[in-house]
Amino acid sequence: MNDFFTLSTTDAVAHLQLNRPERLNTMAPAFFPALRDAVRALHAAGEARVLVISSTGRHFCAGMALDVFGAEDALLSTATPRARLRFQDTLRALIDCFSALDEAHFPVICAVQGGCIGGALDLATACDIRLCTADAFFTVQEIHIGMMADLGVLQRLVGIVPQGVAREMAYTGERVGAERALAVGLVNAVLPDATALLAHAMSLARGIAAKSPLAIAGSKLALNHARDHGTAASLQHMTLLQSAIFDTAEMATAIAAWKSKGTAEFAALAPV
Repeated sequence: MNDFFTLSTTDAVAHLQLNRPERLNTMAPAFFPALRDAVRALHAAGEARVLVISSTGRHFCAGMALDVFGAEDALLSTATPRARLRFQDTLRALIDCFSALDEAHFPVICAVQGGCIGGALDLATACDIRLCTADAFFTVQEIHIGMMADLGVLQRLVGIVPQGVAREMAYTGERVGAERALAVGLVNAVLPDATALLAHAMSLARGIAAKSPLAIAGSKLALNHARDHGTAASLQHMTLLQSAIFDTAEMATAIAAWKSKGTAEFAALAPV
C-alpha cells in the first residue's frame, strides 16, 4: 500500500499499523495524505466500524522527521507574502489529514507503545480513545525545536486533559509518562507491554463493532458537536440528528440480541 503503514480489516475492525520501526516510525510529508486517503476510503466504504491504530518497534512514532525542517523546501518558506499564503494552504492540508480521523463515522482507538512524540501526539489527540503501554510517554516535542505545535494538538489537547496540564505540556515539552497520562485522562488504560496493549485495543474494538454502526456513528457525531458547541446548541443538534437516524428495526435487532445474550447482525453503513 505505502512505505509507512499496513492496513487490514477483519470482522469490521480495521487495523492500521505504522511499520517503519527502523526510523522510529517518523512521519515524512507523504505519510499525511496516505493516512488521510486510507481513513477516508474506510469511511466511504462503510464496512469498518472501528479503526485501531498501532505501531511497531520501540516507539509508537517519533513525530515529523527532522530532516524535513532542514530541507530547502519552498513549501516551508515564509519569506514573502505569496510564500506565506502558500504555507497556510500547505499547513491547512496537513491538518486536514489528521482531521480525517476525527470526522470518520467510526471510532478510532490509538494504541501507543513507547514514545508518542511531536506530530504523533497531534495524531493521537485526533482519535477517540487512547491506550498505552507502561513505558509510554507523550510529549509536545515541537517547543524544543523552536516552533509551536501546529497540527491540532494544541486545539484538541485542551478538550482531553485539564487546561493547566495542556499548557504545561505545550510550554515545557516535558514527557508525560503513562501513569500521569492515565491520571489526567490522556489515556483510558495502561497495559504492561505492546502485546497486551494490542490485545486490549482489539478487544475494545470488537466490543464497539458489535454495536449498531448507525448508533455508534450518531453517538460520535453528537459527542463531537457537544465538544465544539454549547449545551443548548448541542441539544438542538441532537433533536435533528436523532430524527435523522432513529431506526426501530435496528433497535429491535439490538434488543433481541441483548435479551438472548447473542450477537446482533447489523447491516454496514451505506457506502459514500
